[in-house]
Amino acid sequence: MTTTRTPDRPTETSAPVEATSVSPTVRQTGRRALPWVVLGAIAVVVALAGILLTGGRSHSGAPLDPGSAAPTGGKALAQVLGARGVDVRSATSLEQVRTDTAGGDATVLVFDDAGNLEASAYRELAQLAKTIVIVEPSFQTLREVAPGARASGEPTGPADAGCGVAAAQRAERIDPRATANTAGSTVPGTFRLQDDGAACFADASGAASLVRTTFTGTTVYLVGSAPLLMNDGVDREGNAALGLTLLGQHRTLVWYLPGLDDRPVTGPPDIAALTPGWVTPVLLLLVVVFVAAAVWRGRRFGPLVVENLPVVVRAGETREGRARLYQRSSARLRAADSLRIGTVGRLAAVAGLPRTATTTEVADVIAALVGRDRQQIRGLLVDDIPRTDGDLVALSDHLAELERAAAAAVSPADAGPTGRMEP
Repeated sequence: MTTTRTPDRPTETSAPVEATSVSPTVRQTGRRALPWVVLGAIAVVVALAGILLTGGRSHSGAPLDPGSAAPTGGKALAQVLGARGVDVRSATSLEQVRTDTAGGDATVLVFDDAGNLEASAYRELAQLAKTIVIVEPSFQTLREVAPGARASGEPTGPADAGCGVAAAQRAERIDPRATANTAGSTVPGTFRLQDDGAACFADASGAASLVRTTFTGTTVYLVGSAPLLMNDGVDREGNAALGLTLLGQHRTLVWYLPGLDDRPVTGPPDIAALTPGWVTPVLLLLVVVFVAAAVWRGRRFGPLVVENLPVVVRAGETREGRARLYQRSSARLRAADSLRIGTVGRLAAVAGLPRTATTTEVADVIAALVGRDRQQIRGLLVDDIPRTDGDLVALSDHLAELERAAAAAVSPADAGPTGRMEP
């Protein structure tokens, strides 16, 4: 007779194996938060790029705006002129200038840094005003109004009057350079006079910051530096005296900053003319960020391909790997369903139910078997939804405890640590 030796089985005195769980580590939490950290860093980079593209300046009004109290505005000079009895009127279109100069006794200050006004419009201005003060005129404006004046470089420092113009003699000395707060808002310049006229505040090279000439019988002053009339520069040297004398010669001062209404219409505007200059660089930056994020997060292209592994992987490693995937994606309900499916199958086997038994049937039989409330058992096997990782760990412990209780209820003397019956 031959005998076979059966493998040793755990005895009733063996200690039960407790269900254990692993809480998320600091490294795992950091990996989970890494995408949000990267997206936050990208947002900060985009914001910094926008600040750099706009020069870090706030929109505090147009340069030399008579109503702006910003360093680049002209409110200080306009208020002093108004206190001295000059009627200061702001205009942004040639039509407004026509209305404001109806009395004829007017000075018109023109500052067209955006190039909105056609050079030919100065002929109409000469018919409307007695004096025209043109601040930082463009090349086309000089060709139209003062053909004998040529643009030169930026002013190098303070300069004395050096001419017989009354306004220059009253100021004596000016500083036409930009200040730290007005730098970049405009481009101060100087002039070289080649025909009749008066050149004032010339530097050592002969480049003047103020030129007086005539245009169709109207006195015209060319001011090469807007900062000397701005809020942050009007109080230096004799800048204030020059500005008050030039702009306060007549009863009315029309402070004219040409706008888009004065720009000649040559056709329907395109998208480039309607959008600010910083839009295109920001859009390109966003496209680059999107492509980089797509390459970073979309490293797998095409559908998944199922193929046999070249090596044998132990079930424990597969289970642990799947658990880590669930943990990384916070798929607590999916992980709970996996635990419950295994528990329901083992409980059905312990209770002697067929494989076709429903979860409700298993819950009813196990509740009667272990002497617990049916709703409590159904909550463990079906209804309870883990909201946090702690809830999922607690559910796992309760399911393991339920399996041990069911195995002990079926055969208290022969139930092993896993709840299976001993032969």
